[in-house]
Amino acid sequence: MKILLTAFEPFGGEKINASNEAMKTVRNKIGSIEIEKVLLPVVFGEAIEKLEESIKKVSPSVVIATGEAGGRAKISIERVAININDASIKDNKGNKPANEKIFEDGKNAYFSNIPIKKILKELLKNGIPAYISNSAGTFVCNNVMYGLLYLIDKKYPNIKGGFIHVPYIYEQALNKNVPSMPKEITAKAIEIAAIVMANHN
Repeated sequence: MKILLTAFEPFGGEKINASNEAMKTVRNKIGSIEIEKVLLPVVFGEAIEKLEESIKKVSPSVVIATGEAGGRAKISIERVAININDASIKDNKGNKPANEKIFEDGKNAYFSNIPIKKILKELLKNGIPAYISNSAGTFVCNNVMYGLLYLIDKKYPNIKGGFIHVPYIYEQALNKNVPSMPKEITAKAIEIAAIVMANHN
């Protein structure tokens, strides 16, 4: 099985992004699973464009998109993405959309089509703090999750796709009063999600 794994570049003044640090730690091959990795820009629209380019290039069976959720203490498996860009801060090209639709011809919301409950069960079984989240926010993470599920709905019906938010890693939390998680644990969580997907019918 071929899985496309995506993460984000740093944003909001951070020097690193926890999702990218975890992605770099994830193995490229786990048994029969091949993992192709792509770094996405924290830019509305452009991130979706790069995601689709990567889907065309890799032809994956599964796409696992990941992003950083500073302030969250656990791995967050996202259930739903909504058709809204509504930013409280600027993206990396200075865009700050307010209450804008992502795709005019898209549904109001799309649900992840990966087995979120199975993934959660395996993460907890392995001692990794995790939960199912019902909000991916309205920034570029939601933009990409919605874009992914929109593309699956419109063009790539045989692909399974979903989004996982990860906490800050230790290095980011040194001077902040926020939760964090070792990147090795985050990477293990992503690998477990990949293995669950490979074994899911």
